[in-house]
Amino acid sequence: MTDLEHDDELISSPQAAFDALRNVTPETPCPYLPGRQSRSEVYSAEQLDGELYECLLALGFRRSGSLIYRPRCRRCRECRQLRIMVDEFSPSRGMRRVHRLNVDVNVAMSKPTPTDEKFAVFKDYLDAQHDDTMSRSYDAFHDFLYDSPLETWEFEYRLGKRLIGVSIADQCSNGLSSVYMYFDPAFGSRSLGTLSVLHETEYCRTRGLSYYYLGFYVAGSRTMAYKARFKPNQVLVGNDRWVAFRE
Repeated sequence: MTDLEHDDELISSPQAAFDALRNVTPETPCPYLPGRQSRSEVYSAEQLDGELYECLLALGFRRSGSLIYRPRCRRCRECRQLRIMVDEFSPSRGMRRVHRLNVDVNVAMSKPTPTDEKFAVFKDYLDAQHDDTMSRSYDAFHDFLYDSPLETWEFEYRLGKRLIGVSIADQCSNGLSSVYMYFDPAFGSRSLGTLSVLHETEYCRTRGLSYYYLGFYVAGSRTMAYKARFKPNQVLVGNDRWVAFRE
C-alpha cells in the first residue's frame, strides 16, 4: 500500500491511488524548503475551460505550460493554494506606497505573445532571482509561459517604452489565477511583483470576479512569504475546502 492511499483528502480509493501514482514524478530537492524532497502528480492538458480549471484549483492543482500538477510529497503538505478575497481586499499602507511609486508605469493587457524583448527580461530575471536549475533556453521560456491550454492573459508593465515586467494569469470562471511574474532586476526597488498583484486584483474587482489565485503558499519559505500579506485571503486545506488564512 502506498502513502497516496492514506491521503483521504486527495485520493478516494486504492484504484484512484494507483492511477495517480502512475503520474507521480521522481523525487527531487524541494525548491522551497531546504533539506526536503518533492514530487508531483502531473497530467498533460490540450484544452481546458475556466470553470473546469477553477475546479482543479480547488483540488490542489496548478498549471505550468500545458501540464497540470499538484504536490505529492511523501512527508510534507506545506504547499497550499492561497487566494485573495477580491471584494474584501484593501491594500496596506506599504502596498499603497508601492502604487504611488509606480504611477508612471503603464500596463497593457493582451493575449500572451513571446518576443525577444520579453525573453531578454526573463533571462535577466532568472539570473538575478534563481539558480541554474531553470533553463535559460527560448524553447523552455516558450513552453513554460506561452503554451497554455486555457484562456490566458498577459500584462505588460512598461516605463516609457521600456519593458520592465510581465505577468501571466489564467482566466477562471470566477477569478484570475496567477501563473508567473518576471521583471527587469534593474527595477527591483519598484516592487513590481506587488504592483502586479495590486493591478490584477483590481482587474478582478472591475469585472466582478471574486478571487485572485496567487498559487502555493509555503510556510517557512522566504520566497513565498509575501503572499500572506494580501488580506483577507484563504488557503485550501482539502478538496474544495477553503479556510481563512492565519499565520
